[in-house]
Amino acid sequence: MNRTIAKITEMLEGRTPKTALVLGSGLGGLVDEVTDAVRIPYGELPVFPQSGVTGHAGQLVAGDLAGTPVIMLAGRAHYYEHGNPAAMRPALEALAGIGIEKLILTNAAGSLEPDMGPGSVMLITDHINFSGTNPLFGEPTDKRFVGLTEAYDAGIRAAFEKAAEATGTPLHQGVYMWFSGPSFETPAEIRMARVMGANAVGMSTVPEVILARFLGLRVAACSVVTNLAAGMTGQELSHQETKDMAPLGGKRLAAILKKMFADGMLDE
Repeated sequence: MNRTIAKITEMLEGRTPKTALVLGSGLGGLVDEVTDAVRIPYGELPVFPQSGVTGHAGQLVAGDLAGTPVIMLAGRAHYYEHGNPAAMRPALEALAGIGIEKLILTNAAGSLEPDMGPGSVMLITDHINFSGTNPLFGEPTDKRFVGLTEAYDAGIRAAFEKAAEATGTPLHQGVYMWFSGPSFETPAEIRMARVMGANAVGMSTVPEVILARFLGLRVAACSVVTNLAAGMTGQELSHQETKDMAPLGGKRLAAILKKMFADGMLDE
């Protein structure tokens, strides 16, 4: 771990970013918004996980977003790849180790709301862990009993709302339900999710939220909608659809993020 922290610190060349972003499927284009960027593959960072999912570049990018130092993780490891819900723990521990205080997570998700179609951006207000697992399984200390009543930081969410309004970018809000994947949900599961109060479904993010709160980081998360969920259109779902549609919402999300960083809204 110390080697990884030292390597990242060296590549920062004196920058002291306080915010990091994790980019989900098809959202890697956001790294193009980073100026003076330095990139390093996960394979060159000891303890970082390797993602085998197309649409995940698997690299750490450090630079400036709208004039503010930032780190982006272009790609994540997923529970469905290996059965390890804590796969991202070493990477998040490394971020905390270099002084990151705020973590913004993004994902591609399926919408349960007909008026929140492909290309929409949803600010996550809460989540439902329907996977049956937890990234803190096996943690030997009492720190494992992490409170999640305010998992999604109210201050960062307010900054998202303010930036969305300032840029004229539509911003939905709702509850994200985590399914383990990798198979897509069935229409019956989507009907159940709706009854349970979910507004979007996906296969990531929740483990990182739990781990980040365990590490004491402030957290926010956004879903970019790539499709209406199973059974809503009569069409079969595919990962190709995720990759094709995510960049549309990614542009909207980029506009919000750049405004937030340019105007220092995360510091308010």
